[in-house]
Amino acid sequence: MPDIPLGVLDLVPIPSGSTAADALRNSIDLAQQAERLGYARYWFAEHHLNPGVAGTSPAVVLALTAAATSTIRLGSGAVQLGHRTALSTVEEFGLIDALHPGRLDLGLGRSGGRPPAEGTTGPTSTPVVDGRTPGGLLIPPRFSFKHLLGSPRVALQRKLLLLPGAESQDYAEQIDDVLALLAGDYRSPEGIEAHVVPGEGADVHVWILGSSGGQSAEVAGARGLRFAANYHVSPATVLEAVDAYRSYFQPSESLHKPYVTVSADVVVAEDDATARELATGYGLWVRSIRTAEGAIPFPTPEEARAHAWSDEDRALVRDRVDTQFVGSPALVADRLEQLHEATGADELLITTITHDHADRVRSYQLLADEWCRRH
Repeated sequence: MPDIPLGVLDLVPIPSGSTAADALRNSIDLAQQAERLGYARYWFAEHHLNPGVAGTSPAVVLALTAAATSTIRLGSGAVQLGHRTALSTVEEFGLIDALHPGRLDLGLGRSGGRPPAEGTTGPTSTPVVDGRTPGGLLIPPRFSFKHLLGSPRVALQRKLLLLPGAESQDYAEQIDDVLALLAGDYRSPEGIEAHVVPGEGADVHVWILGSSGGQSAEVAGARGLRFAANYHVSPATVLEAVDAYRSYFQPSESLHKPYVTVSADVVVAEDDATARELATGYGLWVRSIRTAEGAIPFPTPEEARAHAWSDEDRALVRDRVDTQFVGSPALVADRLEQLHEATGADELLITTITHDHADRVRSYQLLADEWCRRH
């Protein structure tokens, strides 16, 4: 394994013209290929009401993938605790751990159908001048999700995810409950014990995922947990997220010093032109997410070129398109080196979507070869 390990983040994308079953088979195959190529871990994201994304339940997909692999760590990136309970989460991962012990990463996030919180980008330990770090990493202006706050579709997703009248538990309290149930020392306010079977004592690594320097970073640091920061989702705030996590960090029994992975959207091919062609559909795909219509099936380059782009469209996706690393193995590895230098990440988490599965597998293969050569 390289000294800076690479992991995989998979949304289980559905390419145009294919089915959710095809996407699931492709993801299981990609996990097998990632294991062979030496990737450190393979995570599944959780998304709902997206026509082009089949990763609705990380635990279910993890169970299927665990049965088809043998050594690679598998995890959630992330279970959305905003519409779940600590007990149901520990039970699900406990079931998988019972048959595949010591391989699971329990990645936890806050989302429950709400757009990310608004705020201003704070100062960071890595200086940013004219949108660039000293090493050249692009840090774009912060994207505003205000246009999604009144979206009927976002409201519907929240309604369907939560039971009638239900309110999400305080996030920090929920994390504490997860940790207590895993450790076997959970007590209710009245002193009643709860023991999860299977689940109690499960050999899982708990991670917190966060896009800013807010509550997620604070919870992860204060409890001495591993932290995953999202450059691919919110590139403007990745530096403040890792800085906040490290500033809050307190050593725990499981972790003596901060440990961070940072995500990046990547497409690699034998040459820059081929990679750019494979990535043609990315902007249109991001647009579908940010207009709240839900991620569309990932388009072919021809389908993407048929879209008539407005200035408003381009502004909607600019930060994501500009921070996608697209090119030859050497070029993309250079960009990942910049990301590593700027964030001080212990690992990097790679997410790649192309229309054809073979191109996606090839992208991960080319990157793994180049990364191993360098590290």
